[in-house]
Amino acid sequence: MTESPQDDVLLSAKLSVSYRGKPPVLRNVELEIQQGEVLGLIGQSGSGKSTLAMAILGLLDRKRIHAEGSIRFEGTELLTLHESQLRSLRGRKITLVLQSPLSSLNPALKIRTQLRETWRAHASGTSSDCDRAIGSALNSVSLPSDDDFLRKYPAQMSVGQAQRVLIAMAVLHRPALLIADEATSALDVITQAEILKLFRELNQNSRMAILYISHDLASVAGICDRVAILHQGQIVESGTTHQVLTAPAHEYTQRLMAAMPRMPQPTAAGKAAAR
Repeated sequence: MTESPQDDVLLSAKLSVSYRGKPPVLRNVELEIQQGEVLGLIGQSGSGKSTLAMAILGLLDRKRIHAEGSIRFEGTELLTLHESQLRSLRGRKITLVLQSPLSSLNPALKIRTQLRETWRAHASGTSSDCDRAIGSALNSVSLPSDDDFLRKYPAQMSVGQAQRVLIAMAVLHRPALLIADEATSALDVITQAEILKLFRELNQNSRMAILYISHDLASVAGICDRVAILHQGQIVESGTTHQVLTAPAHEYTQRLMAAMPRMPQPTAAGKAAAR
């Protein structure tokens, strides 16, 4: 792993996770996220990416799943916290954005109601305080905060707008770490680019660290400062995005890079037609 000053480390994990009676899903995974950075976690389906995210959030079922090792966040050991302590962190200090916004939002509640409930989960104050925080969060994700928009139900919005609402909920309490788990995989190419740009702006404007989980190398290359490659439950390679994606050292990373689609070169006839 790339060495970093200890004072800059926001989260560090050394973790193994297994389901009862089954082989480990994660095996001695070592991961560091520095304050204010965007770290990409790359891996194919089933490699353990979402399990790692759920472990950080304390959402693994402790009756069925055994996690051992350490997850330290801002100096606090998360694996030893009680559920009530974890609830005070989730949504406030560590937040999550998933890939399917229309299924993540409550279809029966207006957007205003869902944003207000998110705010009241970790804050107290007047209705005006709440509305100001909601307006600021919506503005940060380039959404309107007028009554017409806030009265909408999720089904009345585009997928891109719904994803921005989810991100507004995630940044409402100005978290130190946002986990984006395949957050752009359900979006069309143009909307995906807009959401990636939004993540980068939020990171730069607030120094919010982002763990960007994806199997899409192109999006990782466009947003991440560093990347870690997860393969069969282990981190097999990590480093700066440029270093890992331009000169991959591990055989699995090399296969990933070789499998990336490449734009076909225009033929002579195509060039002539373009002219």
